[in-house]
Amino acid sequence: MIFNALRDSRLGKRSSDMSDLFWLTDAQMAKLSPFFPKSHGKPRVDDRRVLSGIIFINRNGLRWRDAPEAYGPHKTLYSRWKRWSEKGIFARMMVGLAAEHGEKETVMIDATYLKAHRTATSMAAKKGGAVASSVARKAA
Repeated sequence: MIFNALRDSRLGKRSSDMSDLFWLTDAQMAKLSPFFPKSHGKPRVDDRRVLSGIIFINRNGLRWRDAPEAYGPHKTLYSRWKRWSEKGIFARMMVGLAAEHGEKETVMIDATYLKAHRTATSMAAKKGGAVASSVARKAA
């Protein structure tokens, strides 16, 4: 949901020299950097590269291991996403970006629609399908 809002708010830019990879601009990084946590000890790897990679992965629905090499190791992308999600960093970014527009009453809802396959339901067990048949065999 966070990344849909980033995409829809025109924060993203595609770079023509790096095929179809997504890269945050300097202006976008300047808007986002106040929300970054302070670095303790060892400095973090390039925030632009990692955040651009996280957005690219989520926007395109890819697995972490399918991240293009230009964004760095997939484990780095996943670790940063997991850590910052648990700390609420991405949520604070979205609240902060939304506050700039002055609409306090607006609620954003992810309207993703997924149609489940008919075998994804529990109807098989209710209508004597494979689950019910195996239970009946065990009982006999």
